[in-house]
Amino acid sequence: MIDGAGVAFAAVGLATLAAALLPRLLGRVPMSMPMVFLGAGVLAFALIPNLPTPSPIEYGELTLHITEICVIISLMGAGLAINRRLGRRSWASTWRLLAITMPLSILGVALLGWGALGLGVAGALLLGAVLAPTDPVLATEVQVGEPTEDPDEPEDEARFALTSEAGLNDALAFPFVYAAIAISAVGVAPQDWLGEWVLLDVLWRLVAGCAVGLGTGWLLGKLFFSVSSDRLRLAEHAEGFVALAATFLAYGVAEVIEGYGFVAVFVCAVAIRGSERSHGYHRILHRFVEQIERLLTALILILLGGAVARGLFAELTLPDVLVALAVLLVVRPLAGWIGLAFGRTGLRERGVISFFGVRGIGSLYYVAYALANGAFEGGERIWGITGLVVVASIVIHGISATPVMTLLDRKRERVAKQQTGETDAAAATPV
Repeated sequence: MIDGAGVAFAAVGLATLAAALLPRLLGRVPMSMPMVFLGAGVLAFALIPNLPTPSPIEYGELTLHITEICVIISLMGAGLAINRRLGRRSWASTWRLLAITMPLSILGVALLGWGALGLGVAGALLLGAVLAPTDPVLATEVQVGEPTEDPDEPEDEARFALTSEAGLNDALAFPFVYAAIAISAVGVAPQDWLGEWVLLDVLWRLVAGCAVGLGTGWLLGKLFFSVSSDRLRLAEHAEGFVALAATFLAYGVAEVIEGYGFVAVFVCAVAIRGSERSHGYHRILHRFVEQIERLLTALILILLGGAVARGLFAELTLPDVLVALAVLLVVRPLAGWIGLAFGRTGLRERGVISFFGVRGIGSLYYVAYALANGAFEGGERIWGITGLVVVASIVIHGISATPVMTLLDRKRERVAKQQTGETDAAAATPV
């Protein structure tokens, strides 16, 4: 009989090796690293029957904490990578995605859950809340790259919008998760839950998360770059694991005072990045965080593949499948297009941003959290639909991301060359 523990250790070793090699090996191939890990998980758990079934319902608490850690580490990496200064106009695409696209997505998915799937109000709202936000973990191919040392280097609008949206849309997703939990416990009547929800889950948690993120980021920025003593100036030691300290510190403090820890981590990272934009230490922090994120992502996706192989989708019906596809191919693209209309993005960039609303680890965390804290009927079905949306997103966006972003980059380069040529010609014209 095959030793399950030995197989598990070997799988961890292979996953770690793959996390290091796959980004280079895949290159411009229309296949993403998450696709490989997901497929490996399906094959491993289908071919080795004595491996324990990685059921997200049976191991709900473990699922909750693994996905939680992966998401907050990814948020730190996303915030550190953003080069653009925070502002009303410079982040206009982000604000549109948060203020228009996100609520429309929650509403659209909730209506599908209620009307097409027959879920109750709490279950439909939960489905909308967990499937509307985009994910910072699985969207690597469509996000900004490493931090640059040039504070004036322009950023690709599509990649910037998708990265900043994924970092901040938890601020809108989590309140609706809490609303679904409250409705599942006390009923739909607004007088039983609305007041506390607005004051605590919307206002206090959001303000507290932002405040903790800003405060922690400012303090760590001083320790990284501004203190007079070389022994205390952390940037002089070039140790990437300090990024983990920043991540867990911001998240932990925010959670202690009942703020949104996800928001705190991303805001903290943006604040650290803004404290000294041209320093090379940001790249060291980002690379370390990225390596940890890849390892955790590999583990989670292998387990998700194992759950798929062991029957995660067994209870799903044709309407469930159609709704899952509609979330990715209809609701998000339409909501994204509406949110970005009349904005600063061109037609191509608007289409790319609208289409690449990647769903991933964050959605898995929200489901695990809600089912652990609420009284929802049909938990297995909600898990199945969420898992199907995540798997479909991995496949659809994984196949299309590389060729689509390559075409967008080529178009941008041609436009830049034309503008440079026109500028040179104008400069050479005698007055």
